[in-house]
Amino acid sequence: MGHSTHHQHHHHQAADGLVNLLTKANHDLTLVQLKLDKEFQQVYPDSANPMKLCNRIKKIQEDLTTLKEQCRELLAAKQDLIDKARTTLVGNRSLLQRMQASTGISVATVDEDPAFANFNQIVDEWTIQVRSRVGDEKNSESEDINKLLFSAIVESN
Repeated sequence: MGHSTHHQHHHHQAADGLVNLLTKANHDLTLVQLKLDKEFQQVYPDSANPMKLCNRIKKIQEDLTTLKEQCRELLAAKQDLIDKARTTLVGNRSLLQRMQASTGISVATVDEDPAFANFNQIVDEWTIQVRSRVGDEKNSESEDINKLLFSAIVESN
């Protein structure tokens, strides 16, 4: 029984030694960093200080990741909005046409409906834009624009 406690104590000593070593290493690195900081401040003008430049690059890289994520969310939201607008507008338009037809009013064609034609043009331009991002040579009309957008987003990673 006494042997196992001794072994455990020995194990803790080894762990403590490692912790002490790492603590010292950390302390030494902090000192080196402070020394470099001081030297760089004396040698370089503020705009060319390598330490500050490294920090700025790191910050920019973090910001880029965030920005990319936000762009992805924005693209998805834009596509969602277009899908909903298209569903609602097309649905309402066909309902209106059916009502017009049932009351004997002449039904407006797409050419006679500038607002609807304009909307369709915007959606088509957006689709082309997404296609060009994906580099889709097939350009098949049946392809789901959401799938295209998804692959564009995923591949841009």
